[in-house]
Amino acid sequence: MDPRVLTWVMLCLIPRWSAAQNSREVLNCCEGDVLFLVDSSGSVSSYEHGRMLAFLAELLLPFSLGEEQVRVGLLQVGTKPHLEFGFDKFKSQSGLQGALKSIRPLRGDTNTVEALEMAKGVLRRGAGRGGGSGLPRVLVWLTDGVKPGDVVGPMAELQKEGVAVLVVSTGHGNYQVLKQVVSPPTENHLHFVDIDDMSIITDELRDALIEILRAERIHVRDISTDSATLQWRPVLSGMSGYYEIRFGQVLSGGGGGGGPGTSPSIGGSQYQRVTQPADSNSVRLRDLKPETTYVATLTSKSNNQDFNSLSVTFTTKPEVLSPAVVTVSESRHNSVRVSWGPLQPDTVTSYLIEYSALPGGKLQTVRVDPRQNSTLLSGLQADTTYLVTVSARHASGREKAMSVKMCTQEVTPALADLQLTTVGSDSVQVDWKASGEGLRGYWLTWEGQRSSVPGRHSSLYLPPDSLSTRLSHLPPSARVCVSPIYRSARGDGLCCTAQFQSESLSYGFQS
Repeated sequence: MDPRVLTWVMLCLIPRWSAAQNSREVLNCCEGDVLFLVDSSGSVSSYEHGRMLAFLAELLLPFSLGEEQVRVGLLQVGTKPHLEFGFDKFKSQSGLQGALKSIRPLRGDTNTVEALEMAKGVLRRGAGRGGGSGLPRVLVWLTDGVKPGDVVGPMAELQKEGVAVLVVSTGHGNYQVLKQVVSPPTENHLHFVDIDDMSIITDELRDALIEILRAERIHVRDISTDSATLQWRPVLSGMSGYYEIRFGQVLSGGGGGGGPGTSPSIGGSQYQRVTQPADSNSVRLRDLKPETTYVATLTSKSNNQDFNSLSVTFTTKPEVLSPAVVTVSESRHNSVRVSWGPLQPDTVTSYLIEYSALPGGKLQTVRVDPRQNSTLLSGLQADTTYLVTVSARHASGREKAMSVKMCTQEVTPALADLQLTTVGSDSVQVDWKASGEGLRGYWLTWEGQRSSVPGRHSSLYLPPDSLSTRLSHLPPSARVCVSPIYRSARGDGLCCTAQFQSESLSYGFQS
């Protein structure tokens, strides 16, 4: 029989039921580049070559092809290796399956080393595709094991560049050599099989490819206490159809999801369902419970193509009841601004602010609208410590309070209009003005150009309600100063000089 006819018959006899059974499990699961290195030298008969291609057809049939999916290339090994088709060639299974049926063996020597040099170039060009940086790259080598050549070095270079190497040997090749060239784990990536029994490793090899190429097609972001955003790749873009999203609490013991064919259980019938148009790629899931694990399942509905459902689990954030933080700002001698957060107008019915001076001051309260997150407390005492408590009443009936201590500023009264009015030859009337709070009194000093008489006072304390006094028996050209006194220090004062005709050395005061 003509070998070409035999090859065509074998390809047509591929067990379609097996591919159909697995196709829904791998559609839309993966993304990356897979290059097949197929031995078609003289040591491989036409029958064996046909069996290899039939094996590849069955292996690849369930995968979605094209950009953002799986891209496939095939390079044959012979005296002069030949690239049958590159990664950009096929975007549909019909084209790929047709191409696999039409490939003919090269014959000649097993020039695997030169074929690997070509493979390096193909895989490197594939890595540079738009947005493809970091996508998985796989080399699958199908060989009869006869005289493969010095392949250890070139294969090591590929692995160093991030290419995963898988090997299927249909002969009795050198196990130690082949073990060196495959990527770990060896038990998943190195297969020895008789040419007539290749179908028995189809599922194992496909699972190994899926493990390497699996793409995160669905993920959750912007998770809060009561909502989350589900995002996916828009596989229905340009097609008719819609996305169906179901989400609900995970049943006790339900595991994590996201892998092909896996779907964590939703608790009973307590799930919500939403739909999105074919050109969308996200939806906001709302009305979730805090600190709860959910599973969301996305199903792409289309009459043109079947897609498997994708699932993902996520846990909402713990509930943060307001107030979770209370801060103080704009502190002055008689007022301060109190702020709190987070602002939760949908769950808080009102805020109550309580404050009192420490220790034992009178308790004062202010009730604030739930849409406010700050208020100004006024009428406070200067240089005083206060305890401020912000309480929130929630619609659920729960209450939460948080307290802080804060201090008002000391007052720095401004002294102004210090005036000295001479009365007679050695007395002066001292008048001044002051404004502000927190004053503990005034300190007056005076001195003349000559030395003071021993035992005579030249300073005087006056209470805070005093704004004038009379000093007598002052020395000529006496300089009089008035300074404010606070709790912790004496403030800056004002000074004036009194002019007298008298040269008297005796001086004193009269208040």
